[in-house]
Amino acid sequence: MIALCIGGAVGLIAAYFGGKVETLIMRVVDIQLGFPAILVALVLVALLGKGVDKIIIALVVVQWAYYARTVRGSALVERRKEYIEAATCLALQSPEEIFFRHLLPNCLPPLIVVGTLQTAHAISLEATLSFLGIGLPITEPFPGTADRQRIRVHAESEILDQFLSRIALLITIISINLVGDQLRDVLNPRLQK
Repeated sequence: MIALCIGGAVGLIAAYFGGKVETLIMRVVDIQLGFPAILVALVLVALLGKGVDKIIIALVVVQWAYYARTVRGSALVERRKEYIEAATCLALQSPEEIFFRHLLPNCLPPLIVVGTLQTAHAISLEATLSFLGIGLPITEPFPGTADRQRIRVHAESEILDQFLSRIALLITIISINLVGDQLRDVLNPRLQK
């Protein structure tokens, strides 16, 4: 949710102001997206240390760029529509009104869809970090930490538990992706017939 808010705000700012502001923001987004998410998360967690708050910071840094790119694309399409141009040219509405009344609400459907898909990505990324031993502490109940603890303590006797926790993680991720796919179908008027 934090990454969604930050990325959404940055994407809206880039699309609304354009020019050098947009170029600068989108080059930072391109650089961020140029590195694999797991590599960035590994480096950040290694630098920041262990802990729930550090994992959250790493996930926000890894994911904000996806939201920024999505919102910028939606806002650019919306900004070029005639009613926005008319309101801007005739000064019928202030820039803040255009921003919050027209651009933001019309960018929400794709943002919601990307949010569900990125939630699944965050879960799998955290499970990977926990399995590698640099994610959540062992005291936190999460499948990645549970697998790592079981492997360390009961290497052979808990194979079924390891399998079941991985299946639960897989079902969770697939379910979230299916929800995102259904939201895309519902929120996209072009797909409705």
